[in-house]
Amino acid sequence: MSLQQKPPPPNRRVLSGTEDFDGLREAHPTLSGPSYWDPEVYRMELERIFYRHWIFLCHSDSVAETRAFRRFTIGNQGIFLVRDEDGTLRGFHNTCRHRGSTLCVEEQGRLTGRAIRCPYHQWAYGLDGRLVATTSHAVAPDFDKADYPLYPVAVREWRGCVFACLSDDAPDLEEGFERGSDRIEHWPLEDLKIGHVWRKVMDCNWKVFWENFNECLHCPNIHPELCDLVPIYGRRISSVRDAADWQDHLDDMHPRYAGGLREGGESWTMDGRPVGAKFDQLTEAELQRGQSYFVSMPSVFIAAHRDYMRTVRVLPLGPEQTEIVAEWLFPQATLDAMTPEDLKRVTDFGILVMQQDGDASALNQQGLRSHKYEHGVLMPEEHWVKGFHDWVREALAD
Repeated sequence: MSLQQKPPPPNRRVLSGTEDFDGLREAHPTLSGPSYWDPEVYRMELERIFYRHWIFLCHSDSVAETRAFRRFTIGNQGIFLVRDEDGTLRGFHNTCRHRGSTLCVEEQGRLTGRAIRCPYHQWAYGLDGRLVATTSHAVAPDFDKADYPLYPVAVREWRGCVFACLSDDAPDLEEGFERGSDRIEHWPLEDLKIGHVWRKVMDCNWKVFWENFNECLHCPNIHPELCDLVPIYGRRISSVRDAADWQDHLDDMHPRYAGGLREGGESWTMDGRPVGAKFDQLTEAELQRGQSYFVSMPSVFIAAHRDYMRTVRVLPLGPEQTEIVAEWLFPQATLDAMTPEDLKRVTDFGILVMQQDGDASALNQQGLRSHKYEHGVLMPEEHWVKGFHDWVREALAD
């Protein structure tokens, strides 16, 4: 009896290699299984990725006042920000030049004076990092305060977003945007105010989170509410050209094929209704799309809607734990007019989606521990995942 190849299921298409679409045309291997939990790989990623690239920290609104400060941890490196009297935002390693004590203990606040004071031996530093006072009764003749300033950290404010780089040779910040930064100009990002902050520790490697972000094969099963609001996600694709048969539906303007929000949906909220006026500079295409994403690897994506924006910071806590911090950003006029119920309509929807992603990512992480799992395989729709994998491989091979 001869064996015949079974035909593909009706909803599956065998690529001929001539299709005009954005998807992958070959089956590509994923990163290796151990790279998601091996401590040595994690150490390399800290050194070659998180300590060399610009890392998103927060929106400038949270450190807007003079003498405002915030502290952060990137990998195992503590740093803090402080706004000096001239309005310049400065960054420093969170270590005293005396004997290395942590300087900034509180997560955020505002200095009462013009000095940064060590909580251990009370050495004092100016807001520019200069050592201005010690507490010793005498000093050695070869001791010079000018030799012991705080260790600086490169800090840059871009469109109201604060980035830091631990490298002495910081790369160009704009080059770190993987996609979309050229389209963000129509949103007044730098003028917005923080309306809500949410944190979650996910039990997964940081790369698992970014893989999940970069594909929608999981969307119908994991995000039914999101697929209801953004029907094209229900087809397991993120954009029109992700499907090999996209040209077959060129004349179909239903959001399931053309993209955008469902009929009657205007913004990413629990009921699809906006919570404020639309941003003035948005184009008709941007309004119809319903959501735009701006990504700076390895630490942030910015989601932009017609009436608000959201930043999501991604930082690893260890080989198998990742913290995400989301900040919802609104015009001041929207915040002034918004009721608590309106704010909840916005934040509840975003939190629901991120919780679902966190649960799916934790499930993914558990399976990666299998001794049998050497690597997986990418499907055509996962072209953004392949781009992310290539970026990681290049960074680690540098």
